[in-house]
Amino acid sequence: MYFYLPIITVVCSSVIYHVCAKSTSPKINAFASLAVTYLIGAVVSAALYYLTSPTKRLAEELSRVNWATLVLGLAIVGLEAGNIFMYKVGWDISLGPLVTSSTLAVTLLAVGVLFYREELSLTKVVGIVLCVAGLILVNKK
Repeated sequence: MYFYLPIITVVCSSVIYHVCAKSTSPKINAFASLAVTYLIGAVVSAALYYLTSPTKRLAEELSRVNWATLVLGLAIVGLEAGNIFMYKVGWDISLGPLVTSSTLAVTLLAVGVLFYREELSLTKVVGIVLCVAGLILVNKK
């Protein structure tokens, strides 16, 4: 069960995330909405840090931040804004995440092969073909 718990957490959180992103008021600036979202996220993250850390030395932890944490912050803003804008321009909640996830899967497979020396097997090539075919089919009008 513990092996699947992170996946269950991601899936459940993603469903809630997409419902909330699609339900964001069309009258609010997306970045004002994100500022509130990140404020809540920062408070919850800090509280969870103090609940789970045996040392409770946040300043010491922050001294260990590297470039990846900073770039991740920028990437998260891009993800959040992109998803909010995706819904503001009219993507369906059933289709937008499917298109982005399938495109992401194919892109990350290429990143894995090119930068992390992961194996490109026949099974993965078939998966890519199926993802691309699926994208074509779901976007066909």
